[in-house]
Amino acid sequence: MQAKNKINKYFGFFLLAHVIIWTLIPTLSNNNLPLDTIEHLAWSTDLQFGYGKHPPVVSWMLNFFYLVFGSQDWAYYFLSQLFIVFSFLIVFIFSKEILKNDTHSLISVLLLEGIYFYNFTTPEFNVNICQLPFWSLSILYLWKGFKNNKNIDWLLFGLFAGLGVLSKYLFIYLLISIDIFFIYLIIKKKFNYKCLLSLLTFLLVLAPHLIWLAINDYTTITYALNRTGTGNQVFIDHLIHPLIFLGKQIGILIPFFIMFLFIIKKIKTKINLKDNKLIFLLTINIVPIVLILLTSLVLGIKIRTMWMTPFYLFSGVLIVYTFQKKINLSKLKSFTSVFLFLFVLSPFVYFYISITQTDKRTDYPGKEIARIVQKKWDRKYQSKIIAVSGNEWHAGNLSYHLELNPKWINSKNIEKNNIKQYKNQLCSFEFEDFNSRQWSVFCLYGE
Repeated sequence: MQAKNKINKYFGFFLLAHVIIWTLIPTLSNNNLPLDTIEHLAWSTDLQFGYGKHPPVVSWMLNFFYLVFGSQDWAYYFLSQLFIVFSFLIVFIFSKEILKNDTHSLISVLLLEGIYFYNFTTPEFNVNICQLPFWSLSILYLWKGFKNNKNIDWLLFGLFAGLGVLSKYLFIYLLISIDIFFIYLIIKKKFNYKCLLSLLTFLLVLAPHLIWLAINDYTTITYALNRTGTGNQVFIDHLIHPLIFLGKQIGILIPFFIMFLFIIKKIKTKINLKDNKLIFLLTINIVPIVLILLTSLVLGIKIRTMWMTPFYLFSGVLIVYTFQKKINLSKLKSFTSVFLFLFVLSPFVYFYISITQTDKRTDYPGKEIARIVQKKWDRKYQSKIIAVSGNEWHAGNLSYHLELNPKWINSKNIEKNNIKQYKNQLCSFEFEDFNSRQWSVFCLYGE
């Protein structure tokens, strides 16, 4: 019991350190929030059940944080880290049920610090980060459903799976993998029809978004397909893009495997394909990646690296479970040294790049531009700015930095938003004196 409490204590310190470091570093080094965060904040000024590019959960989360913290940049870095460490916590809880060894469970989570999706890229809160808690919770309650067969576990699995899809459609790759596992159970005559309870909460959660899609001509799905470049492929793309994808995945996982080599005796192990735990772990870890690879192979499309963010959440559990008998705890100090090196290196590199490179999105002078715009408006009108139109980046920054968080209006949907309702209007701002850039045109609206 004492050893267990010690492990939990170490794990708690790890989570706290991760949150503090990755909230503090971008807060100190960035002048502006990243592109995706600003874009999703712009959407959040008008809460809906869907948006032109993505499902709605990411903007719901950001809207809640804006109501609490306003335009405080650190709050959105903090939000992103909450999603990361909460996902780590769920993985830790799951790993305890699978591994039955608290030290091994801790190792399975610490290994994730060797994957840059869970450190270097985390300051940008976006749909990829937003998926993580729902990905981990879906897997946890799916396992609990198989293990305990309680109604509440199946219902919660459906709930979190639905929220996962509402975070990003790519979540469907996990659900297809789970369906393949269900087919495996049917073949083995171990299928439990009680799992169909999950469809109730799953469809209930999705229903408002499905209605929104129908009303809005399935615009989000169209965007998702266009994002892949579908329809412009030549034969060689069916070979080149999958190979590039595989190469990138190998590169991403090199630090992860280096860390693991410092904690095992031998790489050799026996694979027992009759082991249900192993089959389950392979299903949630390997099958989604294989499906993505097949998508690239068949359609010849590019797979963007950041799309893979949630796919490796349980990779530490899989590799520790597979080589559990080969783990050498006498090498724990060496493993810890490598972990600490990577844990410190990643934020150091992020800080260095952020400080030395001055032409990034996070160097955009959003606050300064908002101040100038506000002065121009105040010289002409006494009313408040209540809406901004333009693209998500330039107009979105104004929406975020101006007082009252004016509603963002997509330039493509101006007619739908009936701009005649706004009595005051000021347009055609262009800025060419910030980092030698020319800023796009946007419009402001007031009562």
